[in-house]
Amino acid sequence: MDLPLAEATRAEFAHSTTYLNTAKCGVVPRSAVAAVRELAEAAGAGLPTGFGDFDRVNGARAAFARLVGVDTDRVSIGSAVSTHVGLVAASLPPGAEVLCPEGEFSSVINPFVARGDLKVRFAPLESVAEAVGPGTALVSLSVVQSADGRKADLTAVRAAATAHGARMLVDATQAAGWLPFDASPYEYTVAAGFKWLLGVRGASYLTVSPEAQHALTPLHAGWVPAVAEGDATYGPMTELAHGAWRFDESPAFLAYHASQPALALLERIGIEAVHAHDTALAARYRAGIASLGHEPVPGDSAIVSVPGLADRQPALEAAGIATSARAGLLRASFHLYNTEADVDRLLDALSAS
Repeated sequence: MDLPLAEATRAEFAHSTTYLNTAKCGVVPRSAVAAVRELAEAAGAGLPTGFGDFDRVNGARAAFARLVGVDTDRVSIGSAVSTHVGLVAASLPPGAEVLCPEGEFSSVINPFVARGDLKVRFAPLESVAEAVGPGTALVSLSVVQSADGRKADLTAVRAAATAHGARMLVDATQAAGWLPFDASPYEYTVAAGFKWLLGVRGASYLTVSPEAQHALTPLHAGWVPAVAEGDATYGPMTELAHGAWRFDESPAFLAYHASQPALALLERIGIEAVHAHDTALAARYRAGIASLGHEPVPGDSAIVSVPGLADRQPALEAAGIATSARAGLLRASFHLYNTEADVDRLLDALSAS
């Protein structure tokens, strides 16, 4: 049963600032902080439990799988979105064309650019579907744009990619945790765990469709994704783990010990409830900022960016209001621990001369 949002925030969050910066980094719940402290103290005491618990890692994996609507064996765990994207980039043949939106977040672009032998092409976000062509091997884009909160028309892009035989890599970092998102239609999706998923840096997720798994080489294969009789720690592996688990990195246990309770909290509340809460606050802010004579980037995202106000970010920070300046915009982002009072405090600060 979904947990009332107000009850969850009272019990789990203790931040003292007006925190409107989840698009940069989320506020970590108390239960996640406690899990990290417990592991760190065990490690500091030299206890066997200080090594880290794979059951917690796999608990986070399973929770993420449920969150994005795929089977657990389709989810690989890692440390950063760019590492997952790099794995996909390494799988492409020389000369392959990768299509990305203009102004896309660098982690979704640079692993392809760094190859040096791929054709990376760009199109306006609104025209990506039309820009897919017969030579396109992969479309790489975010569900929600980091800089300004615009949402991609994934349905149209999927249809165009399918028509031309192209695969898709979709970054859900700025979506998973507040926006209902189904990863199943896409060959690859990636998400960082330290923003809307309420974890800490060092946890990230890659989903790979069954049909696309043969296209990736498990370049990070160490002892974690190896399957062997008895001990897989030494010597060459005899078999790789099945499904997307074969692409696992060795986990950063502190990060995954934080992620398990954080994802459990989101599951208890329910993403539909989080979505309704977050977008209602964003709509309140959009209306308020418009009444002050400013025009925010249009949309219904939980991320709201306003041109011409980026220079206000330092003063807001000094006043205890956390926002970001991105691409010349003042970016505010609203999540489950925010309230109408937070929105009104930001508006009051921006209305002051």
